[in-house]
Amino acid sequence: MKRSDLIFVCCVVLFFLPFFVFPAVYSAYTTFNGEHGMIMSFFKFAVLATLGEVIGLRIKTGKYNTPGFGILPRAIVWGVLGLTIKLAFVIFSSGTVSFLTYMGMENAGEAIKGGFTVDKLFVAFCISIFMNSIYAPVMMTLHKITDTHILSTGGTIKGLFTPIDFRGIITNLNWDVQWNFVFKKTIPFFWYPAHTITFLLPEDFQVLFAAALGIALGTILALASMKK
Repeated sequence: MKRSDLIFVCCVVLFFLPFFVFPAVYSAYTTFNGEHGMIMSFFKFAVLATLGEVIGLRIKTGKYNTPGFGILPRAIVWGVLGLTIKLAFVIFSSGTVSFLTYMGMENAGEAIKGGFTVDKLFVAFCISIFMNSIYAPVMMTLHKITDTHILSTGGTIKGLFTPIDFRGIITNLNWDVQWNFVFKKTIPFFWYPAHTITFLLPEDFQVLFAAALGIALGTILALASMKK
């Protein structure tokens, strides 16, 4: 382990330690998260998903930051994407329950709110499938577009807010990697089961698990850029 790795690990531990050591800190966090879920989603993904990308960069280059990588612009983009992720959680959770009820599963709402049962597992699995099949590909493609834009503008805040060349980026996007790795492998083999677990957990634990998935999401999408 390099000295930079030790410093990085220590910084991460020190950042999260208060939430585990001091009950008041964790209580304040859960209270604020419950009352201001969208705001917390912005900051949660801005920090944790960006952390995942930094880890991915370390795996790829041996460094936690490089010229033009743009940690702050990436954090801003992830914050905005975090708002859409929270929106997707709300929409697909309630929408899936309504759809299953419409299809004849009248206890879908009670099942997802109760203790673990086969019915709850089924509902959670359905939420995960619908959300990751419909929303995830769009979000992942948008992330790839903004990621390319950040790199092409030097990783600066000013560059982030310049017009994005959607046509040029989409035309030259590596769709082989995007389809065969990001979509075909990570969605069914990782995100389907991961978010099934998310919707099985009590609401307070969903927050913590979603935070961990934010790190995984950033890491996976960063590692996808390594594939040729």
